[in-house]
Amino acid sequence: MFFSPLEQFQILPFVNLGIGLFDLSITNAMITTIFSLGFILFVYYCLSVFGLSCFPSRWQLFLEGLYLTTAGLIWDSIGPHGQKYFPFIFMVFSFILISNVSGLVPYSFTITSHLIQTMVLALGVFIGVVLICGSTHGFHMLSLFLPGGTSLPLAFLLVPIEIVSYIFKPLSLAVRLFANMMAGHTLLKVIAGFAWAMMGSGGLLLIAHVVPLLVLIILFGLELAVALIQAYVFTILSCIYINDAIVLH
Repeated sequence: MFFSPLEQFQILPFVNLGIGLFDLSITNAMITTIFSLGFILFVYYCLSVFGLSCFPSRWQLFLEGLYLTTAGLIWDSIGPHGQKYFPFIFMVFSFILISNVSGLVPYSFTITSHLIQTMVLALGVFIGVVLICGSTHGFHMLSLFLPGGTSLPLAFLLVPIEIVSYIFKPLSLAVRLFANMMAGHTLLKVIAGFAWAMMGSGGLLLIAHVVPLLVLIILFGLELAVALIQAYVFTILSCIYINDAIVLH
């Protein structure tokens, strides 16, 4: 992990398994995904068994904060008719948040720094939005691609633009999360490698390596904020897309 800041994003197999053309190997990405999902399910299982307390613990305060944040996002972006989508939005928000934050632990793996992972999440949201729009409005959903009051000559220009922009929604949703997480982790690795090289050089550089270490601490706090903000942004954009599908805007 010392020579290249991009080596931290390598998917490494722990157990090689293969059936024909299918690769079923157990990798660090799979283990991290299972951990993120398992952590959420385990915490809620414990709450269902032990119940909620009038004097909440730290875990209960954390979960209540997630619940209120997600409920507020849905209420502000979709309205009261969007509460039925709360379980899906809440699971997406919790999964991305835990995946982003757990990736900041040293020697861990950040699955949201891979485009394939964020694209799966974005496509899941996009397919759900299309299904909601189709079931709510039927063929009238095609009016999304033609703004009201558009003249016929202008329609030939606007319809292709609207179709392309609609198709690129999941791509922009996925790339935004992937690019922010990958860039932040790469920068942290570069600064850490620079400080390590200065410390190994000895002399005055051994003393001066404190400067990049202080910068690294500041950047770590910034990266933690980015991890939280990106989970919030992904969730609020998903709510906006769902609202657009419902009101056909």
